[in-house]
Amino acid sequence: MADVGALSIDPDRVLADLDALSRIGRDESDGGIHRRAFSEADMRGRRWFTDRIEEAGLEPRIDGAGNVGTRWPNRHPDVPCVMTGSHLDTVPGAGRLDGALGVIAGLEALRVLAEHDVPVARDIELVNFSDEEGRFGGMLGSQAMSGQLTPEFLERAVDLDGVRLTDAMAECGFRAGDALAAEREPGSIYAFVELHIEQGPMLERGDHAIGLVDAITGLFRWDARFLGEANHAGTTPMDMRRDAFQGVAEVSAQIERILEEHGGPRSRATIGRVELVPGAANVVPGEARFSLEVRDTDPRTLRELSDAFRRTLSAIARRRDLAFEFEVTSEIEPAACHERVMAAVAGACEALSIEPLQMSSGAAHDTQMITRIAPSGMIFVPSRSGRSHSPAEWTSPADLERGANALLHTLLELAR
Repeated sequence: MADVGALSIDPDRVLADLDALSRIGRDESDGGIHRRAFSEADMRGRRWFTDRIEEAGLEPRIDGAGNVGTRWPNRHPDVPCVMTGSHLDTVPGAGRLDGALGVIAGLEALRVLAEHDVPVARDIELVNFSDEEGRFGGMLGSQAMSGQLTPEFLERAVDLDGVRLTDAMAECGFRAGDALAAEREPGSIYAFVELHIEQGPMLERGDHAIGLVDAITGLFRWDARFLGEANHAGTTPMDMRRDAFQGVAEVSAQIERILEEHGGPRSRATIGRVELVPGAANVVPGEARFSLEVRDTDPRTLRELSDAFRRTLSAIARRRDLAFEFEVTSEIEPAACHERVMAAVAGACEALSIEPLQMSSGAAHDTQMITRIAPSGMIFVPSRSGRSHSPAEWTSPADLERGANALLHTLLELAR
């Protein structure tokens, strides 16, 4: 048996897998990868992953939510397992690492442990979660596993093109109702750890090779609108206008104040979409529809920010003689990472002579859902210029290797 402290992943094998997977769903016109959940490209990616599992001498598994994975050494069925994984589905025009790194590095960790016949007290399970990118409005695979799906959600879920989740799954050979049976019991997973690219600039800015994640942001997202009065842009005096867009402009100008007074260093707020009606150059906008998304890792701070934005938007509407309406389209609770997993990651980094940066995740991940049923945590590797969800997404091979080795030794620590 090999010295477990000296175990290392095969970087050439990891890079070859990432390269092969990146060809599935790639659009040569924009260089982006298009593997939307339950699309033909997503199914090809799943088949590719299943083939890699079998080539490693492992047995593929699939549950009712379409989560695909494997378990090694599969000798401890009554002992809570250690789990790792991420996702292979992408946003339209994605890069090659988001999600894919965690799945491929997890497979490589199992290959290394199996090749060296490393003794473990707990099975290690690898999972590729379905629809992490939320094509149908959630994180289907990890929500199913953590018991957060309902029959009502499965029946009403549609994508932006009006395609129903039930139909998309049926075309791929799945029954949406079976996703409810993918639920795992709390306590059946000893620990869950996910390797992921940071998707932000903090590691690169601080010249850190590894991020030790202590919390994952929550968020609320509103579809809001101000209703005023459309009128002639040339004949309506400025002091007589009920200009809906000016309401949005004032909200935007208030964001920094609200975050400073009611938020914290991890607070974020974004107006990412604005639509004006009627949308003509010579008409005062009578309606302004806009999105507001607010994130933080602290639940109380998030609630205080929600109240502050609601008060501010209502006050702006009154002052400008506008009506104000909003609909909550998404709410995700923040999640704290577990000390058990954080300690294992820290121990792995120490063994590898890496000084990690303790940090939060500003993006949502499958880990966030699994925290409901198991102690969970994350490992980040740097993203060049903080770029993600883009063909420009890139992490150096050296950082990929360090991240995969950190995952390998974290899993080993948790499983032994």
